Amino acid sequence: MNSVIRIPLNATPEQSARLQALQFAFAQVCNAMSPIVQQTRCWNRVALHHMVYKPLRARFPALGSQMVCNAIYSVSRTSRLVFQHPASPFNLARLGDKPLPLLRFAENCPVYFDRHTLSIKAGQLSMYTLDGRMRFELALQPTDEAKFHQLKLNEIVLTRRAEGPFELSFSFVDAAAADLTAAPEEQTDGVVTPAITQETDLSGSVVGAGMAIPAYVMVEDSV
Repeated sequence: MNSVIRIPLNATPEQSARLQALQFAFAQVCNAMSPIVQQTRCWNRVALHHMVYKPLRARFPALGSQMVCNAIYSVSRTSRLVFQHPASPFNLARLGDKPLPLLRFAENCPVYFDRHTLSIKAGQLSMYTLDGRMRFELALQPTDEAKFHQLKLNEIVLTRRAEGPFELSFSFVDAAAADLTAAPEEQTDGVVTPAITQETDLSGSVVGAGMAIPAYVMVEDSV
């Protein structure tokens, strides 16, 4: 059973600027990967990591090694949605032998975190930014706090809609169910790549039978 906790961040203008800078850098790394996905038709998380990790670390040293890994996860996840979701107009079955379109991530695309880049301890949230850790006080309800101890943390996503506050979404799954449903190559670093459904998508987009392209990505048809 899936469960989601959404926490708006009471960020100061200076903190919001730091989060926007992180979002922009994250999008840059995602966009640097997109041509490789297009050319190789590969978005398997592990295979993509082997192809792009070292060049991306050299090209974007400010982002940090683990956030580069999270950007690879984001591109892999989004590519699965665009090219494999049955409702997507760019599903491989529809494209056939045509070249893949190019994915362009918006500057306000969701940023994915993991246990190395975000932690919660004693009611305080600590999260990675480009210029050091940022901390927020959290007032979790007892039932929500229990989920961090009883369930498997599946995804952590930072989003911002329009001019509203930044929001962190925490997705939890039953640990036994996650171990049974995840592919072996996706059971890495304590994060399981989830099935993409309307209930589990945390990026701020509606994903379902009538909508399969996230709002944060533009799909450019190949000539």
